[in-house]
Amino acid sequence: MAWSLYYYDKVVQDVREAKKWYREQQKGLDSRFAEDVKTSINRLQKNPLNYEIKYKNVRIVYCDVFPYAIHFYMNEIEKQLVIIAIIHQHRDPEYPKKR
Repeated sequence: MAWSLYYYDKVVQDVREAKKWYREQQKGLDSRFAEDVKTSINRLQKNPLNYEIKYKNVRIVYCDVFPYAIHFYMNEIEKQLVIIAIIHQHRDPEYPKKR
């Protein structure tokens, strides 16, 4: 059974803000960012246990190209992956812990 994907509402805002910033830097860069995030999410869906627990029950997968981290936890009973944040790696490390 495949892992289903869920995310906090604030994750949409995280991605929207990042895409806006990249779009302002260079045309098409926002699309490249979105593709990098999608690729990373696909990778974590295939094998979420590849990523170690970093705090509480939260694991982190890093994007390949852009300096972003996807914070998620696993609901093993429901076979769900819940993304709580997609944030720049240099942002305050306490930020996603408050969600």
